[in-house]
Amino acid sequence: MPDLVHVIDDDDGLREALAFLLDVNGIEARFYVSADAFLDANRTDGCVLTDVRMPGMTGLELARELARRGSRAPIIVMTGHGDVPLAVEAMKAGVVDFIEKPFDDGHLIAALRSALAGRADEVPGSARTAAEDRLSHLSPRERDVLSGVVEGKLNKQIAFELGISPRTVEIYRANLMVKTGARDITQLMRIALAAGL
Repeated sequence: MPDLVHVIDDDDGLREALAFLLDVNGIEARFYVSADAFLDANRTDGCVLTDVRMPGMTGLELARELARRGSRAPIIVMTGHGDVPLAVEAMKAGVVDFIEKPFDDGHLIAALRSALAGRADEVPGSARTAAEDRLSHLSPRERDVLSGVVEGKLNKQIAFELGISPRTVEIYRANLMVKTGARDITQLMRIALAAGL
């Protein structure tokens, strides 16, 4: 069976654009105008790609509902209103990736292929071990900064709490990305949360 992605978004134009993008990349897709429409379809296969802000049930509420129902389908959330606290909330809800609109087509396809390749089958213990290994090279101060980032704090807040300058926090944040190999803040969040931070 080909890869299957369930796309949930209330924007007709975006659904049409995604239909074309997924088709040319050989990914089969089903489209839904709302989270309720998707839940009514009672699908448990493939991967879920959902918008965060929609009328009725939001993408994060959908992620929580799917977890409550015992679904193991990987969920990727798209948003035009990305921020760190929202990314943290999404990761805690079990979302495997958090993509900001407008997104790079290649990044979205790579995220979908990664999810379809079996992220739902990943052994939780091995994910935690891998995440802990990626964080093992951080200095105590870098871990302090990471904790602040995971809590959704601004650089100024982290700097004030740690008694350092905001510029120093920026340097530590850049070091976090390099040392963990995270490509973006979302992946850094996923690593930190998988490690139990």
